[in-house]
Amino acid sequence: MAAAAAAAAAASSPTLLYLPAATRRRLYHQPPPEKLPSYSRRRLPSSPAISAAVSEKPQSPPPSPAAELPLRRIPGDLGFPVIGPWKDRQDYFYNQGKEVFFKSRAQKYQSTVFRTNMPPGPFFTSESNVVVLLDGKSYPALFDAGKVEKKNLFTGTYAPSTDLTGGYRILSFLDPSEPSHAKLKRLMFFLLSHRRDQVVPEFRRAYAELFDSIENDVAAGKKAGFNGLNEQAAFNFLAQSFLGADPRSSRLGSDAPKLINLWVLFHLHPVLTLGLPRLLEEVVFHTFPLPPLLFRKSYQRLYDFFYQNSSRVLEEAEALGISRDEACHNLIFATCFNSFGGLKIFFPNLIKSIAGAGEKLHLELAEEVRSALKSSGGDVTAGVTETMPLVKSAVYEALRLEPPVPSQYGRAKLDFVVESHEAKFQIRKGELLYGFQPFATKDPKIFDRPEEFVPDRFVGEEGEKLLKHVLWSNGPENRSPTVDDKQCAGKDFVVLAGRLLLVEVFRRYDTFEIDVGASPLGAAVTVTSLKPASF
Repeated sequence: MAAAAAAAAAASSPTLLYLPAATRRRLYHQPPPEKLPSYSRRRLPSSPAISAAVSEKPQSPPPSPAAELPLRRIPGDLGFPVIGPWKDRQDYFYNQGKEVFFKSRAQKYQSTVFRTNMPPGPFFTSESNVVVLLDGKSYPALFDAGKVEKKNLFTGTYAPSTDLTGGYRILSFLDPSEPSHAKLKRLMFFLLSHRRDQVVPEFRRAYAELFDSIENDVAAGKKAGFNGLNEQAAFNFLAQSFLGADPRSSRLGSDAPKLINLWVLFHLHPVLTLGLPRLLEEVVFHTFPLPPLLFRKSYQRLYDFFYQNSSRVLEEAEALGISRDEACHNLIFATCFNSFGGLKIFFPNLIKSIAGAGEKLHLELAEEVRSALKSSGGDVTAGVTETMPLVKSAVYEALRLEPPVPSQYGRAKLDFVVESHEAKFQIRKGELLYGFQPFATKDPKIFDRPEEFVPDRFVGEEGEKLLKHVLWSNGPENRSPTVDDKQCAGKDFVVLAGRLLLVEVFRRYDTFEIDVGASPLGAAVTVTSLKPASF
């Protein structure tokens, strides 16, 4: 009886969805979840997408498992020292753009595994030579902690100065083999769970303010910019749900998104293009690191807010053997770089994909959301979102189509062989591996209509089988993160947030329209019209 009662509570609780599934079942003695009933596949219009598939021609089926793949030398032209990396950087940022950069080389070498140079290169770092993994079969080699090391490889072939993070190497830059990794990841799991009851209500509060602002602008005949409002709502939600603190009532005020965006620029400027004149970007952002001293006072404002409002998490850190200072810098990175940065990119992309799919999908989502809420007595909980198969699938599909972090790096710990669909390749110890995820998750030999946003792709038993090929979290979607791997600790938290966003949209509106522009990270979304809920 006790186990049954606990399981029933967990099913309706807003608190546990974003903990690893295996952990939830262990805590509540639950069996693995039943498969959802089969759901019919519909062809829906999609928003314009950049073609990222390696080949535009129909793909032949992969070789039979019994067939022996040939061992092939890794192709690729690295060019002369300094000149080759510099030329590839020009192609990657300006002459071709990243999608064409990878696609053209894969077609040139007739291989989804090849060598090239990755930015930033000279004079930012002397290391640029990588082995690229572009298909869904070879890419998961980057997740194998026994074969691949992730030490100092979070942002690229370089590691930003630790002066940006209080002098500490943050969890994201640690390999699982390093002693601090397990302790810090346990702290992240604690951060995600210790105020879990507040996640859903704080999300609804923050994003109700966002949609109220959008409604007011649209009603006044204006176009409403989603991105800026989303950034403010995202930080308010994270601060309230993780720390129980309202930044607007502190000395931080509403400045956090601006401060975080500048701080992230100090980390990522070597691998971003900001739309500035090429010469200016090359000299200022792609050749040398920006001095961390320029951001020290602004970072101190973030540090003070987190330190003053995270006493319970810092106590847990001390119990794990982590100093309060190191823990606080890790909390800032996890909240501001990982979580805030993820929602900043993911939510506009999700809204873009949903809007582009058209009114038919909108009405189907509205029907599913409102029906589920009616059955729950109007309560929005994490458990209720589990009863919305189309909402769940649409979130997974958005993460497949445009993963928030498109690049992954790793260094071979030993000699091993990696396989693409067509061949085997010998990787040598010490070689740097790189994966461009949008190609792997649009692999035409794995996904039907890989370039399209197919919102019900992951509905039903056959759809669920494809989740192992959704890789946005630095691991398969059907696997849960552990302290021994580099999969995102907040994987299920982000998925829950995406579902809650769609619940809020289609609880309030039948349909909506947007304009889409470009931004350095993700899409720039402007809401142009809203049709309030009519049923």
